[in-house]
This record gives sequence, structure tokens and C-alpha cells, in this order.
Amino acid sequence: MSKGKRYDGETKLNLKKVFAVIIAFVVIIMAIIMLVKVLTKAKNTKSIDIVNYFALYNEQKWGILGSNGEIVVEPMYQEMPIVIDSSKDVFLITYDINEEEGTYKTKAINKNNEEIFTNYDKIEALENYDESENVWYEEDVLKVQKDGKWGLIDLNGKQIAETIYDNIETLKGFKKSIIVEQDGQKGLINDKGVKILDTKYKDILQYGEEYGKGYITVDQEGKYGIVNFLGNTVLENKYEKIENIYSEKYYVVTQNGKQVLIDEDENTLLDDDIGKITQIANSGVVFEKDNKFGLMGFDKTTLIEPTYDNLKEINKDVFVATKDTLSGIIDKEQNEKLTFSYKNIYYDKKAGIYIADDEQYNSSLLDSNFEVKAQGILSEINTDDGYLKIKVGEDYKFYNFKFEEKNIQDIYMQNTIFAKKQDGKYGFVDSKQNKVVDFIYDDATELNKYGFAAVKKDGLWGAIDSKRKSSNRTIIQIR
Repeated sequence: MSKGKRYDGETKLNLKKVFAVIIAFVVIIMAIIMLVKVLTKAKNTKSIDIVNYFALYNEQKWGILGSNGEIVVEPMYQEMPIVIDSSKDVFLITYDINEEEGTYKTKAINKNNEEIFTNYDKIEALENYDESENVWYEEDVLKVQKDGKWGLIDLNGKQIAETIYDNIETLKGFKKSIIVEQDGQKGLINDKGVKILDTKYKDILQYGEEYGKGYITVDQEGKYGIVNFLGNTVLENKYEKIENIYSEKYYVVTQNGKQVLIDEDENTLLDDDIGKITQIANSGVVFEKDNKFGLMGFDKTTLIEPTYDNLKEINKDVFVATKDTLSGIIDKEQNEKLTFSYKNIYYDKKAGIYIADDEQYNSSLLDSNFEVKAQGILSEINTDDGYLKIKVGEDYKFYNFKFEEKNIQDIYMQNTIFAKKQDGKYGFVDSKQNKVVDFIYDDATELNKYGFAAVKKDGLWGAIDSKRKSSNRTIIQIR
């Protein structure tokens, strides 16, 4: 196995990136250890099929844990294994790290701790992260090196891109978008190895905030253009710059040193010196001038004077406006829909709900008429199952997206026991509120999908399962 290097401009290991990856997964690791490790050493427990795999940390070593609580790979590795797809037993291991020289080795193993995909010199995950540095990996695809050139394989070992590239990396913030480089020129393929753009560009940048919106391309002469997610040309490479401000039919480009707004037919709509365009809204553009924000219509009519410290459309013709550090909601006629008394305001499109947080991070949840329907500390918005979880005082309340209050049994319908707090301690009750686990814990979670709940006592975390069997083994010590 050949050596590799991972550093940014110096000959030492890029510890910042390593730590970022570890931190990004620490919550998952802690949750899994707390929730499913309870049956690890049980001899008389009926075996069940392993469905998912997770990184396991124990006694300063890393291994792999199965979702039934079984340790699949004993903790023996110095660095955290990378689990690309939790349903598949393909794990990437980094070892023989030399921080002084900035070198390391990698290999892939399966659930039997056997090395796989051994016909490559190096094998890596395709790391990606968003603007908040939340890390993830492209699923079902690995980056492999042979004879100094890079290619791609899937998790079954099938080659999906030949090992012919000088470099392969993800387009940061975008899924299914992989940049390949040959002779200093960049191209684009998807996660199946299908070519989207030939390797002829100086740079390829994101357009919009998610996959499917397209890409900004920069040719060898430094001219900007746009292609859609299939690689078809939307705007020719003839502009000095194109801003990453997404709209279905308008574009913010720079021509002759001036920022202008054009339509899909490349007609110029706004070219006056209105300031910097920061967003294309439903009725016009949000712009910044002299450090103040306003709204100008596509017909060059000023709809909102630039008097706000910040302005952003969060729903059709609905804007979060900020003045004197506090935010409220206004419409395009500047009618105040929500008073300027909040620290943060955002809109959950899937739930159809406005969330306004005060300076103590208490949330007010509003419907489409801007009426406050619930208040408390927002714990969860589950758009898959259609519910809200809000902490009110010491208790949690559940609502659907119509703000109808629901019982916990309506939310966790598969569960047979439920966490409850009584006299300052947590225990568990059944669906009829009968006590099934004594109220002795300092904290507790609901059962997860594997049938385990985390419980905390005297600063230590353990777990119980849906049969109310508790673990006497210390899982994590909370300091």
C-alpha cells in the first residue's frame, strides 16, 4: 500500500480537516454507543440481522458497531473508520500516520475485518461539506488511485470512472457533483461516473444552494457561463463574472465592470447603479447600497427603500427585515407582519411554518397568517413524519403542522414504552401511562428505531431496550 499525503500548503497532516470530520460524527457516534451497545456481551439474546453499521470508540481505539448492539470490528484503529453507507459493510481505515512527514496509508475492510479492493494503491472517501462545515461523504462511490492516477469505484468494487485523472474532488456543497482534473483542466461527472462536462474548464463552481440547479463554468480565458445539471449550456462563457444568486429565469452577471441583471434571453433588465444585488426575489431584486438594504422591482421601481440593516425574502413577497439588530417580517408594501423583536427568523418550506427566535432562543411558531400558534424551545421539525417537538417548561409537546397537539403515542407509534419525567427524575411508562421503569434517571431519550433508549444517571450514560432491560455497563461519562 503506497503512502499518501493530506496537507494544506505545508508538509504536516491537515489536522483541522481530520478534527472537523471527527466532530461532525461525534454526535452520531455517541448516540449509537448510548443507544445500541447494551446487548454487546449478552449470551442469551436472540440474534437479529445487522442492518446498519456505525463507528465505535472505546478505550481510545476505533472499531465498527452493528445496529443490533454487536461489535462487528473490535476497536483497534487509531483513527475513526469512515462508514460511507451505513447499510453496507465497507469501511475505510486510515493508518500509519506520520504527522511530521504528512503521510498516511488507507485501506478498505469489510465486516470480517478483511481488506478489500486491494488492487489499488490508495482508496479514499469523497468528502464534502457545506458552508457551515457539516461534513458528509458521497454515497456508494469511492476515490481510488493506481499508478499515480485517480478513478472511481462503487461500494461493490465496480469501476465507474477510469483511473486516468490527476485529481478528483467533490464540488463543495453539492451532492452527485464530482470534479475531475486532467492537465490542469477541470471537468464534471456525477456519482455514477457519467460525464456532465468535458475536462476543458479553468474552474467549475456551484450555482444555487443544492444539486439540480446547475453549475457556473469558467473557461480558460476566465469568462463565466452557466450550464444546467445535465451539462447543457444556459449562458455562454462570455461574462466577466456570474454571481451565485439563483433564479429560474434571471441572472446576476458582470459586464464592462458593472453588475447587471439579465433574463433567460440575455436581455438586460437592470443596469443602473443601484448597488450590489444580493437576492433575486419574486417581485424584484434585493440590493445593498451604502450598507443598507432595499427592494427594486424588475421595472426599476423602488419597492422598498434601502433603509434596513438586512433584508431577505423567505417566502413569496415575504421578507425578513432587520433594523437595530432585531428582525421582523414585512411584505413588499412594507406592511409589518411580525414585530421587530426577534433575533432570528426563518421559514420552513416543507412544514409551511415561520419560526422566530428571541435572544434567549425561545421560539414562536407562526402559521401562514403570521399568527403565533405555539411557543417554547423548538427541539425538532420532522418533515418526514409531519410533526413538531417543542419543550415547554420541563415538558415536551408535540404538534402536527396544523398545530394540533398530539400525544406522544401518536408520534412514536412503533414504541411500546415512553420517557416521562416525574419529581425531577425520568422513567418510562406504557401507552396507558402505567409505570414500567422507575423514575430514577437524570435524563432519558425516547426509543430509537432499533428499540433502544439512552438513560443518564450520576453523570454516566447507559441504555435500556424496549423490553425494559437496562445496561449496567458504563457507556459514556459526561463531564
